[in-house]
Amino acid sequence: MTAAVRRRPSRTAATGLAAALACAFAVWTGGSWYAVAHDERAAFARTRDEVLQAGEQGVQNMNTLDHGDLAHGLDLWEESATGDLLKELKDSRKQFERQVESAGTTTTAKVVSGAVTELDERAGRARVMVAIRITVVAADHASSTKDSRMLGELTRTPAGWKLSRLGQAPVGDAAGPSATPSAGPPTPSGS
Repeated sequence: MTAAVRRRPSRTAATGLAAALACAFAVWTGGSWYAVAHDERAAFARTRDEVLQAGEQGVQNMNTLDHGDLAHGLDLWEESATGDLLKELKDSRKQFERQVESAGTTTTAKVVSGAVTELDERAGRARVMVAIRITVVAADHASSTKDSRMLGELTRTPAGWKLSRLGQAPVGDAAGPSATPSAGPPTPSGS
């Protein structure tokens, strides 16, 4: 009686199988990457996230101002703005400086939440609503805190998304579908 001889697969066959599996995996991951990279929904979501981040930061900047470091605060305001809003900020900078120096106030804003309410990628325009908590410290060191909702309109610029309009969100009967942020700059709090 003869014993059955077991043959082991050759190294060439094992190497070929491993190479085929590696190629199949590479094709699958490459295809998946390409699909995600060219997915319009993913690109839209990234843009929406950029708009929200820029809107929240801009609203926070525009509601934060320290009377002891006005130049830096007003520079941040201008860096956060574009268009008519930027022009108005620059035109009224000296007036803001006098008001805040006279009042001796410091305002600090913190974003509570935010949402993109409208996004038109092709036109390069977006709108956000941002809830913020503003703390005002008066010259006598008395402190008060208030919550506020702001509506902002952003415009895409070569430097990224920037606020082109900013205003208080209307409440009660004033809130309607035509409510839009004003083009004017914010008024320094506490003055």
